[in-house]
Amino acid sequence: MATDVDGTGASSAGLASLAVDRTDGIAEVTLLGPGKGNAMGPDFWRELPRVFDELDADPDIRAIVLTGSGANFSYGLDLPAMLADWAEVLGGTASASARTGFLRELRRLQASIDSVARCRTPVIAAISGWCVGGGVDLISAVDVRLASADAKFSVREVKVAMVADLGSLQRLGPIIGEGHLRELALTGKDIDAARAERIGLVNDVYPDHDGVYAAARAMAVDIAANPPLVVHGVKEMLAVNHQQRIEEGLRYVGAWNAAFLPSADLTEAVTAFMERREPRFTGD
Repeated sequence: MATDVDGTGASSAGLASLAVDRTDGIAEVTLLGPGKGNAMGPDFWRELPRVFDELDADPDIRAIVLTGSGANFSYGLDLPAMLADWAEVLGGTASASARTGFLRELRRLQASIDSVARCRTPVIAAISGWCVGGGVDLISAVDVRLASADAKFSVREVKVAMVADLGSLQRLGPIIGEGHLRELALTGKDIDAARAERIGLVNDVYPDHDGVYAAARAMAVDIAANPPLVVHGVKEMLAVNHQQRIEEGLRYVGAWNAAFLPSADLTEAVTAFMERREPRFTGD
């Protein structure tokens, strides 16, 4: 029987942004939004570490499949839902205390993604449709990424006058190589599933959502059949090679954005987003 992270037997009790089901030693975590395209709003950032910390502590869970509901994995950060909490800093006139508060909030969001990377249980992402911004931050923290043919990826923060600060810049280099990472992060361009497979962002591409889900589930079954302590050990050994560099990079980008994120270009990006038009950046 599938159960939720509270063990009640009723799937995903108490969660608004994620659905969690456990069956035969495998947990399935599904992004729900509630923003359009499973956008990541306040509920998501609060619930993600809760879910992954509890799954990590569950000895019966041997593998995790992470996917999105509907046609898309995630549109990334839910800007309209998050902007209210950041208004003082993003307005460009923030006090030192407001910037310190923003840095504290940013580190909380970073820690949410880190909960996925720290999870001792292997995580496989099954990606369909759009995977943008925060969605890429999230999949960069999993162990294996699989995609359907309609998947599209974008490290798009540069398009909204932001330095990506939740892990893509720190984690994707070893996965896809520095050259590909620099191209994606500096252009903000979209790439399709075929390109993502060529550069190593995803391991394999499947015809549709059902195909990639089935493949992720099958891989989870294979992993779950292996001795769990050895699987944990493999993840620990792989993490030790680059974890310190990731942590240092996250601290640095957090301090950078707390100091420099407010700008005329950021205001223009947010205004253009809300007005559904192309931004006009000036470098201010």
